[in-house]
Amino acid sequence: MLKPTDPSPPTSERPIGEIVRELVDDGKAYARAEVNVAKTIASERANAFKVPAILFAGALLIGIAAINVLAFTIFVGLALIMQPVLAGLVAFVLVAGTAGLLAWIGVQKLRAKP
Repeated sequence: MLKPTDPSPPTSERPIGEIVRELVDDGKAYARAEVNVAKTIASERANAFKVPAILFAGALLIGIAAINVLAFTIFVGLALIMQPVLAGLVAFVLVAGTAGLLAWIGVQKLRAKP
């Protein structure tokens, strides 16, 4: 239950400087607490993304290895029907052309964003 208020003013009032100092100290404590909460939230979110980020990095490395295997396979397949140096150049042009096309499409999509 609520207590009834005392209509009489208090007999001993604190100086305004003390009240302001206490208010500033409380504000600082509140700001520090909010910063700590924000740090904790950010830390938890970062920890939640650690394992997926590591898995994506591993997938990227394996994908690069797969592209190398594909380029080598193209080279070997072409080397059976033409000179090895020419087969290497054709395989390089095919793989580099694909990479260039993907990069060009990416740049066009970035420019199209408002």
